[in-house]
Amino acid sequence: MTAQPVQGPGDDPAEILRVLPQRWHEQFLNEYHQALDAAHEVWRFRQLRDVLHLWQLRAVAYSRPEFDEAAAAARESRDEEFVPADQVLPGWPDRT
Repeated sequence: MTAQPVQGPGDDPAEILRVLPQRWHEQFLNEYHQALDAAHEVWRFRQLRDVLHLWQLRAVAYSRPEFDEAAAAARESRDEEFVPADQVLPGWPDRT
């Protein structure tokens, strides 16, 4: 038996589309097709994997009900609506 790479659901463009809100489908598909075309060059295959990974993370974030409000708060610099990083990320204050 040979070892095969394991693909998680984040690697599946159909799964990304299923999770991703409709308004983001066109942008995802454009970026996916560009990366897919580029992946014909062996040295650019990583770009396809990176695009899929990034969009998998975006799909999770964009599909959350509170995403639009949080994005608006960030754009409007409403800092009081966010938890400081040093309260949720261990070692954050010690980063250089």
